[in-house]
Amino acid sequence: MAQNIKPVKPPKGHFFLAGRTFPRVQWWKRPNMRLLYFYIAVLIATNTANGFDNSMMNGLQTLSYWQDYFNHPQGPTLGLFNCVMSVGALTGLVILPFMLDRLGRKPCLVFGSMFMLLGVALQSGSINFSMFVAARYILGFGDIIVICTAPMLITEIAPAQDRAILVTIAGATYHAGAFIAAWTTYGTLKIQSEWSWRAPSLIQGLFTILMLAVVWWIPESPRYYISKDQPEKGLQILAYYHAEGNEADEVVQLEFTEITTAIAMEKNSEHSSSYVDFLRTPGNRKRLLIIASFGLFAQWSGNGLVSYYLNLIMDSIGITDANQQLLINGALTSFNLVTNVFFSFFVDNWGRRPIMIVSSAGMLVSFVIWTALSAKYDAHASSSLGSGVLGMIFIYYLFYNLKSGLIASYTTEILPYSMRAKGYTIMEFAMYIALFFNQYVNPIALDNIHWRYYIFYCCFLALEVVVIWFFYVETRYVPLEEITKLFDGDDVAAATNVEMEKALESGKGFTTAVHIEGAD
Repeated sequence: MAQNIKPVKPPKGHFFLAGRTFPRVQWWKRPNMRLLYFYIAVLIATNTANGFDNSMMNGLQTLSYWQDYFNHPQGPTLGLFNCVMSVGALTGLVILPFMLDRLGRKPCLVFGSMFMLLGVALQSGSINFSMFVAARYILGFGDIIVICTAPMLITEIAPAQDRAILVTIAGATYHAGAFIAAWTTYGTLKIQSEWSWRAPSLIQGLFTILMLAVVWWIPESPRYYISKDQPEKGLQILAYYHAEGNEADEVVQLEFTEITTAIAMEKNSEHSSSYVDFLRTPGNRKRLLIIASFGLFAQWSGNGLVSYYLNLIMDSIGITDANQQLLINGALTSFNLVTNVFFSFFVDNWGRRPIMIVSSAGMLVSFVIWTALSAKYDAHASSSLGSGVLGMIFIYYLFYNLKSGLIASYTTEILPYSMRAKGYTIMEFAMYIALFFNQYVNPIALDNIHWRYYIFYCCFLALEVVVIWFFYVETRYVPLEEITKLFDGDDVAAATNVEMEKALESGKGFTTAVHIEGAD
């Protein structure tokens, strides 16, 4: 049976690995580790392109030159401008897990980046509605491949001591892109030509160019090499970046033995890795429930109203000046960036499950108040009520930002290697189904039923709190390869520990771990 194990905090300045405690390494004093953290920083920055796009589309809708050029799109037409990117993303998700498992993480980053640059070029040079829509489809196709691959690679190359924080920051940098885009569109408001909306599209490509310039030197996932029967390469990467090349380092040997044992145990299973695996065991069914619901919660918590249609909300409370709307957009993205990065450093101290419960409950309360104030404004059109709605949007995002960085880190850590690519794809598929709904339906609903549409999100937030409370599992302080015991129980954990002990006692490290009987 799977367990809910109370997490034990390691002593200050230490971390857990394979049931043992090790002192944290000062990575800035080790040249190879400094280099690894630079590579991880580049991977973290990939999510800025996604955040840039969302905020940019918010900003473009306030620019008169964009509105005039595309004949003031509204309702379904405006929804199509935004949702077509999600259609491209859903297309990319169909092929992504097979590419990840067969080609590795780095080729997927390059492949996705090339499509992103093509989409940016077409979007910046669009001469009509059809070209702009096609560009956004291509951009969505490439973007989803990159933003799914990067957090997985970070998870699989990061040292155990900082993995959770680094992957959580990767999720939070969405708001770094939104911050840059918000102030970029505010600045280009002063440009009296079509370049007021073409320039932000071009700037969007800078993040992708940076990643393409560095990706050739970023190490491939050691877990990928080990899964492809190239354990020597996996060990070399772990030793070079985690222990300055010392393959005999105790932490490296434990990391390597855990990885090889876990992958060998997965190969020993009676079936090959497939989507059907998520239905085979109670532990995997629970994983499926968590990742699919987390994807829906990421976009159906009400945030989709603000992410793409803040200008419509501002119009509904009497704030119609383009300059003022762009200032509010910039202030909100600045607030989101600071709070997201700040909260990322507390994922281990506060725990995943408590963060998600407090976040969802706080969003529910603030959204109910937001809805009530909007209803009052609709009846009385008071400027103080409009200011109240604006204030509740900031409070709502304070709670949303508490957990938004966990989308990447929590999803990747609860999935074993053989299911990670497919599981992350399921989460993103659920997220983009919800995002497609948001982008297409939201402007239509806001046009027709106004504040009453908010009631749907109030109800969904209540459901979100219930699901997290009863089904989500705490994983803090548990090393990546050991999280399986929280879902699959002591039998699997015990079997893994036995094989690890055999590997360690043999003195042969990876050779024993990989050649478990039946793994071939």
